[in-house]
Amino acid sequence: MLGSVETRSVSPVFVGRAGELSVLTDALTRAAGDAAASCGEPQALLVGGEAGVGKTRLIEELWAEARRRDAVVAVGGCVEIGADGLPFAPFSTALRALRRLMPEEMATAAAGHEQELARLLPELGEYPRGERSGDEDGELARLFELTTRLLERVAAERTVVLVLEDLHWADASTRHLIAYLTRTLRRGRLVFIATYRSDDVHRRHPLRPFLAELDRTRTVQRIELARFTRGEVHRQLVGILAAEPAPDMVDNVFDRSDGNAFFVEELARSLVADDPCGLPDSLRDILLVRVEALPESAQRAARVLAEGGSAVEYGLLLAVTGLAEDHLIEALRAGVEANILQPSSDGDGYRFRHSLAREAVSDDLLPPERSRLNRRYAQALEADPGLVRDDERAMRLATYWYHAHDPAKALPAVLDASVEARRRHAYSEQLRLLERAMELWDGASAEVRAALRPLDYAEAYPSHGRDPESPLRFLDLMAEATTAGRLSRERERALQIAKRGQRLAFAEQDPLSAAWFALQRSRLVSVLGRGDGWAELAEAKELVRGLPPSPVHAQILAEAASWYRIHTPGPESLAIAEQAVEYARMVGDERVELAARLSLGGLLVEAGHADEGLAEMHTVKERSVALNAHTLISSSYVNLPHALESVGRSQESVDVLLKGLEVAASYSLVGTEAWVLGNLAESYFVLGRWDEVEAAGERALLVAQSPKPRAWAATGLALLDLGRGDTASAARRLREAREYFGTKDPTPQSTVSLDRIEVAIAAAEGRVADARAEFTRVTADGFPPGTQRYAWPLLRVAATLEGDTRGLPAAEAGRAEVLDRIAALARTLPAADPIWMAYERWVRAEVRRARGEDRPEDWAEAGEAFEQTAHPFGLAMVRHRWAEALLSTDRARAGELLRQAHETAVRLGARPLVQDNALLAQRARIPLEPQSPATPAAACAGGDPSRGSAFGLTPREKDVLRLVAAGRSNRQIAESLYISPKTASVHVSNILAKLNVSGRGEAAAVAHRLRLFPLEETGV
Repeated sequence: MLGSVETRSVSPVFVGRAGELSVLTDALTRAAGDAAASCGEPQALLVGGEAGVGKTRLIEELWAEARRRDAVVAVGGCVEIGADGLPFAPFSTALRALRRLMPEEMATAAAGHEQELARLLPELGEYPRGERSGDEDGELARLFELTTRLLERVAAERTVVLVLEDLHWADASTRHLIAYLTRTLRRGRLVFIATYRSDDVHRRHPLRPFLAELDRTRTVQRIELARFTRGEVHRQLVGILAAEPAPDMVDNVFDRSDGNAFFVEELARSLVADDPCGLPDSLRDILLVRVEALPESAQRAARVLAEGGSAVEYGLLLAVTGLAEDHLIEALRAGVEANILQPSSDGDGYRFRHSLAREAVSDDLLPPERSRLNRRYAQALEADPGLVRDDERAMRLATYWYHAHDPAKALPAVLDASVEARRRHAYSEQLRLLERAMELWDGASAEVRAALRPLDYAEAYPSHGRDPESPLRFLDLMAEATTAGRLSRERERALQIAKRGQRLAFAEQDPLSAAWFALQRSRLVSVLGRGDGWAELAEAKELVRGLPPSPVHAQILAEAASWYRIHTPGPESLAIAEQAVEYARMVGDERVELAARLSLGGLLVEAGHADEGLAEMHTVKERSVALNAHTLISSSYVNLPHALESVGRSQESVDVLLKGLEVAASYSLVGTEAWVLGNLAESYFVLGRWDEVEAAGERALLVAQSPKPRAWAATGLALLDLGRGDTASAARRLREAREYFGTKDPTPQSTVSLDRIEVAIAAAEGRVADARAEFTRVTADGFPPGTQRYAWPLLRVAATLEGDTRGLPAAEAGRAEVLDRIAALARTLPAADPIWMAYERWVRAEVRRARGEDRPEDWAEAGEAFEQTAHPFGLAMVRHRWAEALLSTDRARAGELLRQAHETAVRLGARPLVQDNALLAQRARIPLEPQSPATPAAACAGGDPSRGSAFGLTPREKDVLRLVAAGRSNRQIAESLYISPKTASVHVSNILAKLNVSGRGEAAAVAHRLRLFPLEETGV
């Protein structure tokens, strides 16, 4: 009889999963790295599978291996209370375990940031509980960045395995933090593992899109556990029974369990017990039968425990069960001995050994039983708040009262929990709680609602004259929920709530609140890419017109000033910015005042008052740092260097930007880094630090948190590709930039910048008609104010194209009109700053070259102007033309200029300019290298002075290129040269390779730009 055989609830033999365990141990090895290495390579893994399939057992095997390797293992579980998850609960539990296991390392890693990190681990200190800082938009990202740094530092010397279990119960804030960690962890000997129940992840489960997002990052390995085969079930039964099972038993268990490891265990237990009622048909029935076999007091404790959450503290269980302590201890002992219950990991409470057992018991409760148990939990917590951890109390009390179906008690409790969630930056949970409060609102009595005060629960928008002792309104909840939705990136929900809130404000005849909701809609519409936000902002401006000054009024004006600065800079923008500053001062809102002053400074720079505007922006930056105002600090270190670059002060811009990177790191301003790097790439390009352009741009693409900084980074990299002659890559970057910018919120600076690249690519590829058409389209209405930094380079590209194609018959039609347009547009652009004065002279000289009227003096003016700037690439291009113009009058000076231009081009890696210089030197027999007395000039210039030899073209290839430049097809080339079309095709392919170009049009453009053939030769 099997009844006499020793049995175990869990097989002591680890069955199957060899491949999955190998993946986990390999990750452990990679994370640990070389013992001599300064840091490891973080690993992130997801382990999924249906309930009971064996996820926990697999992870336990990894724990054992990790400890054998002297790694530290910290485990945190997502806590379910009813249908709710506690904010950041698994991280709090895991970090608490790390602090216990590595106290010195944790203290060192958290040093200086204890208050912020206390939002995750309250034991580190008291996190701020006062008024809002005004920097909510960046505080959640800052908390995530600090958490990343904490883990990297803790795992710097010793391998750490961080396991988060039951991700299917995770709160939204926990999911956001996991996503952030998997994107940004770059160093440390850390293995991060999360487990989830795949059968719970239905189509609408919030974990589903989260898993898809992690898959897209390609930094997370996913392991899906399948059910056991019959052979594996046989081995599991051998381990459980400590004996060889009969074949029919194996067949029976395998058929009923379908290979689910937990079901196998329970079936084996039932078979061994020889239950007279027979073998139940479902796992749920098996589990309930086992619970019903317990003594009555143990069943009672199990029912109470099932409704209390994933784990319940012993003291709370004692209070809710109503059992005498001795009786409760005996009841718990019976549950533990039956392998149904077990102590919680911290030893302070109890939980079901498997969540399936808890769910079965909870589902078996009648609705009145469930409500009564939740009420008793809530009453016990109110009577003795010390029964649970401080950081869990508010949420658990709110959940218990809510499931007790008592709106009068639930509404205040839910609002208290929403405030606690806000203070911990758990904005997703705050939003859910506020939506729950709105659901409870009508069910609570008027007396209960009248006792609630906005001062206690609502901080979303400033007071506007209401009595602070007046009751909390439903409108206040909607405003708080709108802000929570925006901060949690639940923007769709936030937008819907804001629309409803504005309608309610109109119904209550509250124009100021309606204006506030319109302002939020403007921000949300813009971020969601639904538009530029102006319609909503204009509505907000109209709603506050004629109302007394208020913080809301000042916010709207400051937002309008910022919008005008970006979209339509000009006199009206300045007036709005000045008014915003005035209103903010009147209401005493310094942060809004500083934001408005930052916009005002930028507008002053664009209006030609550079010194005044830059001084204002420097003042705002310094004051923002003094106030520790993170959002303003971020804006200052982005907008100030942008303004410096717009007036040609590139080195000053770089100095501020490098400091900005330091500040962003020290304050953990996560979203700031990509913006700073994008600006840095632009300034580096101007200064001729092209290798650093690439590094900054690629890094910006990697760390950007939103599309627009990625768009500007891609724009900078496209300009670099153009400078280096890689038009294919430039075109790809341009497409990326347009995709990132989108079409719903165009700005003049982005539009003109991208159009310049579009024209430049068409010109480089020899598509003269396309380049002209694009130029004509984008300049049809002239240039908006404040866009001269992008407009002057666009005019230069267009003028250079006309100069390079002068004499090409196919390009003659329309040339005069384009040149007239360039000249007319140039007269409308300001050129007060040295950099734009140099561009004005460059454009003028290019226009004259295109008309065949340029003189050395024109290029001398442009060259001397560029010598006063820090723009080596522009100076080198001008010096090339200057040298060309001097060839017939001053060869010595021409040679000097050409060598200077060539030296710069080679240093930058500007391939098109290197080619231009080499061909001009060859044509003029000017040496590009220092010449010794015995070295012939022609040798120093590159050897054979005949046209095309610099590219290694054969005589036949030169003939073919001449016809390609004339626009001939392969068949026409074959007919002209008496060769076959296939041979012509081979020659064309060789020419493209030697010229390092991607197509026939680009080859023709090179031939024309470098004057490889006399003009009459291509006019055949």
